[in-house]
Amino acid sequence: MTKAILSDIPTQNPCAQCGTPIPRPDWIEAGEGRVSYLWTCHACNYRFEAVAIFDEVAVKHPPLAA
Repeated sequence: MTKAILSDIPTQNPCAQCGTPIPRPDWIEAGEGRVSYLWTCHACNYRFEAVAIFDEVAVKHPPLAA
């Protein structure tokens, strides 16, 4: 599993709606081959999620449907 390192946490991400820089994510969740970030813009109150997917981890999932 990928571990978030404090120096690797994104900062000043622009809001997906108004473009205002957001100092840091509200929530970080690491998963298998990915890290999800929850952002809240205090200028327009918009909330969104950004996901970083890592190519170096080959994850094979079974089909969802037959």
